[in-house]
Amino acid sequence: MGMKTLYLLVPLAPLAGAILAGFFANILGRTGAHTITSLGVAISFVLSVIIFQDVQAGHTFNGTVYQWMESGGLKLEVGFLIDQLTVLMMLVVTFVSLMVHIYTIGYMAHDEENWPEGSKAGTNSYQRFFSYISLFTFSMLMLVMSNNFVQLFFGWEAVGLVSYLLIGFWSVRPTAIYANLKAFLVNRVGDFGFLLGIGLIAAYAGSLDYATVFAKRNELAAITEAVTGWPLITAVCICLFIGAMGKSAQFPLHVWLPDSMEGPTPISALIHAATMVTAGIFMVSRMSPLFELSDTALSFVIVIGAITTLFMALIAIVQTDVKRVVAYSTLSQLGYMTMALGASAYSVAIFHLMTHAFFKAVLFLGAGSVIIAMHHEQDMRKMGGLRKYMPITYATMLIGAIANAGLPPFAGFFSKDSIIEAVHLANVPGAGFAYFCALAAVFVGGLYSFRLIFFTFHGEERFRKGHDDHGHDAHHDAHDDHGHHGPVEPHESPKVVTLPLILLAIPAIASGWLIGTLLYGNWFGSAITIAEAHKGMATMAQGFHGVFGMMTHGVTTLPFWLAIGGAATAWYLYIVKPDLPAVIKQKLAFPAMILEEKYGLDRFNDWFFAGGARGIGRGLWKAGDQVLIDGVMVNGTAGAVGWFAGLTGLIQSGRIYRYALAMLFGVVAFLLLWRA
Repeated sequence: MGMKTLYLLVPLAPLAGAILAGFFANILGRTGAHTITSLGVAISFVLSVIIFQDVQAGHTFNGTVYQWMESGGLKLEVGFLIDQLTVLMMLVVTFVSLMVHIYTIGYMAHDEENWPEGSKAGTNSYQRFFSYISLFTFSMLMLVMSNNFVQLFFGWEAVGLVSYLLIGFWSVRPTAIYANLKAFLVNRVGDFGFLLGIGLIAAYAGSLDYATVFAKRNELAAITEAVTGWPLITAVCICLFIGAMGKSAQFPLHVWLPDSMEGPTPISALIHAATMVTAGIFMVSRMSPLFELSDTALSFVIVIGAITTLFMALIAIVQTDVKRVVAYSTLSQLGYMTMALGASAYSVAIFHLMTHAFFKAVLFLGAGSVIIAMHHEQDMRKMGGLRKYMPITYATMLIGAIANAGLPPFAGFFSKDSIIEAVHLANVPGAGFAYFCALAAVFVGGLYSFRLIFFTFHGEERFRKGHDDHGHDAHHDAHDDHGHHGPVEPHESPKVVTLPLILLAIPAIASGWLIGTLLYGNWFGSAITIAEAHKGMATMAQGFHGVFGMMTHGVTTLPFWLAIGGAATAWYLYIVKPDLPAVIKQKLAFPAMILEEKYGLDRFNDWFFAGGARGIGRGLWKAGDQVLIDGVMVNGTAGAVGWFAGLTGLIQSGRIYRYALAMLFGVVAFLLLWRA
């Protein structure tokens, strides 16, 4: 079997599983559906490992698999680019997806409880869910393996479509429908910019093949865009990054991701931790030959990343829904990756993408394990003291939290510290602001990470108290239809849930130890391009003295002590003085209100965009439908016909003397005209 066949099988194996589980749900049943989709992703993972080893041996591939059409010299093709960047993404996507497939068997075992009795939408929902997540894996693999912008855009839109189906999976809940519509619309805003960028490339480069476009990058850099007067390369890069802002949830296009927690927890781990939201990070890294030619675009990237990093982390410290804490943490971590891109540290961004995929998947799946134990309760104020009931979930989530906070020797320490150093060394406008945001977010990250652990697993067992509605927000009220209202007796989740947690916790600890190979061993080779003017990575390589040297040096630096300070603050507030957070919130009511309202962006969007759309629609209905169509075209036409019929009736009266008079007037008029 040739390598080209193996490349094809990687995305096609999950696609086959998705088709079989989706179209033959009744025949396969539950066991058949989860077996065949999990097997498809397992095959994809094993083949990814084989391809990874082949690339390690120096064998890369860039070629066309199928030519769809050719128009005016512009070729639309399906092709693969297999290099170091691609195989790393393939391993992350397939491994996390496989763990999520296994976890889903346990998590969705009682999914029928989430559907009204006799609901048609709930028929074969278990099989349909597995079909969706397998189809998502196929779409993501097509995106990362593409060698041209057509296939990239196909994968880009396909993951967006499947995420829409997954976020709104529990379609009987209005909150889920609202969330998936919001995700769909916000991503269309980003995708509009993305499509403009691809259009500019097609117009000026005359090709949509990566290698051809990159070969012409210096020619493109010399062109000024006719409409805006911008350098073309800047316009292209900013348009492409706007697409990444939507997909990777960067400010202000981040608003869809927290609401997407309305979907089942497995998709939170698959889509919102490891794969779809990192597609934008991967895309910008792949486009590094273009971005390196525009400091303006890099400056835009680093500032947007900085804003997202700090301001989303601050929202996480006031959230009480266990999944939303992790969701805002994801936003902040995506901001870190984006800052690294703006600092020309693309390999560091991909390194953090990898480590984050593991520790954030642990946190999401661990949160799902807690939700199972708490009978679908997500409010941390109704938890506490779960450590002794759920030791495996607690241990794995603690590992995830330590890694998320960026403490050694866990994976997050190596990637996060590398990003902070890269931003500190960056020489693009806005790097100073980004460095401040990165440092501040380290403290906040330590605070919200350990707040989650202490609030959920330590302290008083609040789930034994009577459940009142005091202090609940609208979001939690929306969950009342599937929450638990009686006494809860938590217990550890079954092995099918805890096994993926353990397997993901291992790389959440150890994947950071690959830093020397991935960052300073030229491992990415030609897959990533850095301009000579951007010397940050070269400077960092000179100061790197191994994993243990980095840890030894790290404990003497400001980021380490900021993270420790955040963790210590969480310990004091939620273990030593658990009544103090309520007092602080009362004293700082206005800042707390701003954070709880998420800076008012959701309200503004509802008022300006949703309200504006409703206003435009109402105006078109009144002016267009009622006045123009009904009033003028329908009723007006009928009135005109009636008036004309009445006038004709006066002429065609059937009376001879009127006809004679009309003839007389006609003769007189004819003579007058003739005379004239």
